[in-house]
Amino acid sequence: MMDYLASLATNTVFWLSLIAIFCAVGIVSWLIARRVNVFMGEYQSVFKETATGNLEDMFLFIDPQQLFIANLVALVLAPLLAYMMTGDIIIALVIFALLIIIPLWAYKKMRRNRLRKFEKQLPDVLVMISGALASGSSLNMALQSVMLEQEAPISQEFMLFVREQRIGVEFDASLRNMERRIPLLDFAMFAAAMRISREVGGDLGEVLSTLADTLRRKSSMEGKIDALTAQGRMQGIVMTGLPLLLGGLLFLLEPDAMSKLFTTPMGWGVVSVIVVMEVLGYIFIKKITSIDV
Repeated sequence: MMDYLASLATNTVFWLSLIAIFCAVGIVSWLIARRVNVFMGEYQSVFKETATGNLEDMFLFIDPQQLFIANLVALVLAPLLAYMMTGDIIIALVIFALLIIIPLWAYKKMRRNRLRKFEKQLPDVLVMISGALASGSSLNMALQSVMLEQEAPISQEFMLFVREQRIGVEFDASLRNMERRIPLLDFAMFAAAMRISREVGGDLGEVLSTLADTLRRKSSMEGKIDALTAQGRMQGIVMTGLPLLLGGLLFLLEPDAMSKLFTTPMGWGVVSVIVVMEVLGYIFIKKITSIDV
């Protein structure tokens, strides 16, 4: 009888423990799922808002929902496929990190190229506006001629500026919106000239002509500086890539000796030091050869 009661108690404790564990796992899973759901909602909202603002500033009109789905699918499928093909979790994590970094890098590069092209077009546009004002045209007509005759991106920006004026947006507000989209010092000087001319008067055409000549001189000086520092920049790239190239050649020639860099704690430490020194060296050389005019 005592054995039966002991067995019954043991079974009861076992089933109660199993039910408790099941309930605990269920509650923890529900909390995790709820937290993940909240995180995904916030991530989706931030992603859409950021993507919409950034892409519209460059006049790229892409559905943010489709972009978010494509980003999510890529972040899940690409590392999974890499892991299934290679069986290496490190490669999967590297691909996951690259998929996070590359879109932001691509956007910054596109934006930088767009701003650089805008900066090159600006002196010619200033001369065009100055000539139109000198011939008796109004400022709005001069801006419309820029919109119609110039190429993107500067024609797109002035087109948006003119359209805002047509729907009743204040001149200063439209100019501030344009400054937000074009964070360049050269354009800030143009905007300041426009504001001063509207507030206190003066010969805007002459001011813009002088500003265009100043910007051309600045662009010429920057070109000379780029030419003089080109050798230093190339040396930075070569000196950064040379250790990697030699390491690859040594790995092909002596794979057993070089494999210790990736399979032992001491090797991992050496590789970490090499990576840090390589990055710091490239940054220092880039800082030295980057001269802001």
